[in-house]
Amino acid sequence: MIPLSLGEIAQVTGGVVDGDPGVVVDAPASLDSRRVEPGGLFAALAGERVDGHAFAAQAVETGAAAVLGSRATGVPTVVVPDVTTALAALARHVLEQLDGVTVVALTGSSGKTSVKDLLAHLLAPDGATVATVGNFNNELGVPLTVLGVDELTRYLVVEMGARHVGDITALCAVARPDVGLVLNVGHAHVGEFGSVERIAEAKGEMAASIDADGVVVLNADDPLVAAMAARTEATVTTFGHAGDVALGDVSVDDHGFPHFSLTHHGRTVQTHVPLIGAYHAHNAAAAATAALALGVDLPTIGQRLATAAAAVSPMRMERHERADGLVVINDAYNANPESMAAALRAVAAIGQGRAVAVLGAMLELGDDSTAEHVRIGRLAAELGFARVVVVGDDAHGIAEGAGDIAVQVPDVDVATRTLSASLSGGDVLLVKASRGVRLERVAQALLGT
Repeated sequence: MIPLSLGEIAQVTGGVVDGDPGVVVDAPASLDSRRVEPGGLFAALAGERVDGHAFAAQAVETGAAAVLGSRATGVPTVVVPDVTTALAALARHVLEQLDGVTVVALTGSSGKTSVKDLLAHLLAPDGATVATVGNFNNELGVPLTVLGVDELTRYLVVEMGARHVGDITALCAVARPDVGLVLNVGHAHVGEFGSVERIAEAKGEMAASIDADGVVVLNADDPLVAAMAARTEATVTTFGHAGDVALGDVSVDDHGFPHFSLTHHGRTVQTHVPLIGAYHAHNAAAAATAALALGVDLPTIGQRLATAAAAVSPMRMERHERADGLVVINDAYNANPESMAAALRAVAAIGQGRAVAVLGAMLELGDDSTAEHVRIGRLAAELGFARVVVVGDDAHGIAEGAGDIAVQVPDVDVATRTLSASLSGGDVLLVKASRGVRLERVAQALLGT
């Protein structure tokens, strides 16, 4: 973060300084009092269960320069009416002071974090790059990501999520994108939006938010996304099998890594990404298209994709191998029908008849929930999974769809005991569910971590 005194922060946020207004903040903001960097800003939120103000002194002892809160804390504090609103205002101000930062924002129903990680990897060799940590992509996460930039930053890669129409517009007002990507429109959060069409309306706010001198990157293979070209006056470029950046045939090696070609303006490169799942070829095409818009040439993109680090963000197709040869694919960070199907196909391809899945509920699907869970169970059976362990009553449709290969268990402990007794070296286990299920505990127990 660029250095700002508490007096300056108060002026930007409409707050009042309690303490010395000359205290300078010169490191990023954090919501965790235990992880504030020296010189950073601790944002104290008053939640239903935990009040961050109670940890203000601890944050300063840890190294924070000051606190942003809704009341005085006994340590240097900028007191504001609303901490979330103040963070957004502060983030906007910081970006306005830095003319040299190019902002790239992306949204979509699935794949956001993977594309964000790939794009940051493509851009980092050309200049200091700040990117969203994990999927910190909401009204708190986006400002906190922005506040990680400083005078040396060249690229800011921001993941943006939405649960309501208007969310993307609000986030783009915090970090105005020079380049905006829309990856896809799926069923994630359809229970909250009400329909896929409403999800498309919300995701399309990304295209509508890009100024005429910017670039909008759209998925040519998704009709709902391709139609968003009508919502912008910016330059539009597309990716996919039918895109301006054309994705060629995809093959998967023994590790599950996709190999493919990318073609742009008559030039073709062959490349791969060391990430499990054929669907990562499409993610790579999205990242490549944004990188091309920012001046990275196609051969360089091909070389850099091949060196992408696996599992930059945790619990996303993380591959672990136990001493006895059991392979555990921990993809338990989140799940929706599209990402669940993609993960099942990826693991079936490398399991070769010895694929096992432990699956939990896909949340926030509304009226489609039972049917989508049944569909996932049927897909697991069609792909040849040896067994499917279904955790929790909310996921009962998976067991129904999978039929004889499925066993339903009530909780993580029973799932772990069931699997421990039957898995052996050579099996490939997929662990996946929505974040609220916390199914990573199965992977951790089986791996002894």
